[in-house]
Amino acid sequence: MIDLLIVLAFIIYSISSGFFAQKKASKNLQEYFLAGRTIPGWKAGFSMAATQFAADTPLLVTGLIATAGIFMLWRLWIYGIAFLMMGFIFSIGWRRAGVLTDAELTEVRYSGKGVLPLRVLKAVYYGTVINCVVMAMVLVAAVRIAEVFLPWHQWLPGGIYQFFLNITSSLHLSLGSSVTGLAPAIATTNNLISILVIVGFTTLYSTTGGLRSVVATDVVQFSLAMIGTLIYAIEVVRRIGGLNGIVDKVVDIYGANLADKLLSFAPSGGELLLPFLIIIGLQWFFQMNSDGTGYLAQRSMGCATDKDARIAALVFSWMQIFFRSLIWLIIGVSLLVLYPFSAADAAGSNFAASREILFVTGINDILPVGIRGIMLTAMLAALASTIDTHLNWGASYWSNDIYQRLICKEWLKREPKNTELVLAARLSNILILIIALTIMANLGSIQTAWFISLLFGAGMGSVLVLRWLWERINLFSELAAIIASLIVAPILLILTDAEWIRLGTMALVSTTVAVLVTFVTPATDESVLKQFYQKVRPMGFWRKTAVFSGDESSVPVKKLFKEIKVTFFAAASLFLMLIGVGKLLIPAPGISKLWAIVYLIIALILVPLWWREAVSEPADNVT
Repeated sequence: MIDLLIVLAFIIYSISSGFFAQKKASKNLQEYFLAGRTIPGWKAGFSMAATQFAADTPLLVTGLIATAGIFMLWRLWIYGIAFLMMGFIFSIGWRRAGVLTDAELTEVRYSGKGVLPLRVLKAVYYGTVINCVVMAMVLVAAVRIAEVFLPWHQWLPGGIYQFFLNITSSLHLSLGSSVTGLAPAIATTNNLISILVIVGFTTLYSTTGGLRSVVATDVVQFSLAMIGTLIYAIEVVRRIGGLNGIVDKVVDIYGANLADKLLSFAPSGGELLLPFLIIIGLQWFFQMNSDGTGYLAQRSMGCATDKDARIAALVFSWMQIFFRSLIWLIIGVSLLVLYPFSAADAAGSNFAASREILFVTGINDILPVGIRGIMLTAMLAALASTIDTHLNWGASYWSNDIYQRLICKEWLKREPKNTELVLAARLSNILILIIALTIMANLGSIQTAWFISLLFGAGMGSVLVLRWLWERINLFSELAAIIASLIVAPILLILTDAEWIRLGTMALVSTTVAVLVTFVTPATDESVLKQFYQKVRPMGFWRKTAVFSGDESSVPVKKLFKEIKVTFFAAASLFLMLIGVGKLLIPAPGISKLWAIVYLIIALILVPLWWREAVSEPADNVT
């Protein structure tokens, strides 16, 4: 009962925050989706971190450690480069562009008759296809958590439960396979009720208060999630007898060779080194968020100042890659000791999913009453923070890019009312949820969905970055990258199971196609480029436009190289700090801790090389 009261208190707070922000959010789309561009940098950073602290991610981490070892977490950590690059190179540009969605940037950056179709295509592709796949991954985690903690067949009166059971049976619904041995009909019915409850309260506050309520709850949600997982880490370490003997226990259970693989921060076998380097070398850059596109850009656009936009990305990077990862690392390795597996288990087709659910099983088995309630609330907060963001983000495309720009202005030739647009934003959530639930019903392991989403996103990364850095990129470049991604990804899924080949091929093909199309299609009008340049002040290869706008031709490229240097030092500091602390907490068998201390010293020495740039106002600040 104590556990449920803690969860109930969180639900009440979240809903009340939505109604508190409802009046301001209802004024117009700027207030609804960008909070009137008044968000402080630290709050925006916490909100970004809360969204990425999805309930599916700790489950994914737990599965990755068991299936491939700590080094596989570089698949997540490597995004730190993209996050820092967003902070030093792209976040200010997003804010200065003055757009409501990243799809709208199309009409600010490009010219030609195809601009509007490209804007609508991106709104559908990002706002519905990609967005709903990510939401489906989160919902898979939601039903796995709910199956352990929310046994509705035991709680609800027989008549009420039978009503829902009849619905699932008559519709032949199947919402994920059971991980606790429940009958399929019971598992599906429980999952349906859990989804309705979780999504219902999340939708209530996110649709009423817009981004203001989302950010307000995200700050609390992330704080709860960090506190909850820290307590979980302390308890699980206490259960195994402390961190001092954790390495010896892993060696005793799995043997020296497997233990070395599980605990190493680098590939343990030379044959894995090349594929590993190719994957992490490509993944951070060739992905749909490489320039912050999506909800990260939305937070940047909603910041109060350029400085706040940069601070948001830096707060996000350190919270996401350093603090959060270390806690999950400790939990994931400790669960290897508490719930050991055999070689036969590892060979099973359901091994990844069975290890993922142990993050939740451990909460139920280890934590006492009250503490378990805090952790359950933390997991619910993680679910809510991701769902509310993706609902809000997806709705921004449908209301701003599709309803307002395409239907009202282009087709009906009229200006829609602000109240009409806000209503469209709120109603569009239903469509997004239906599609996400449909995808979720056909997902097994979270890893499977994650790998597929990476493949489709790999086709877009380079062109999204280049449109900010190179004046020659045009609308046909982006269109070509999208088409290449949609054609090549399914072919690669059929032809090969080697992910490094998939990612490498997709990156090479999509980038080559985009660049070739750039040179054989008309350039963007000079007047459009000049207006964009004077408004955003982009860095990179804008020589012709810079001269046309009255600047020296070398100004943009000098700015780019300066920020690349700062990004490099910030990333080196972040990763060395992560490795150093990680190796001190969980050293690989037979490895001295001296190197960990060296990593920490170098990381601290590098801090002054990027800190001043991070907290100062941009030299070319545009109000």
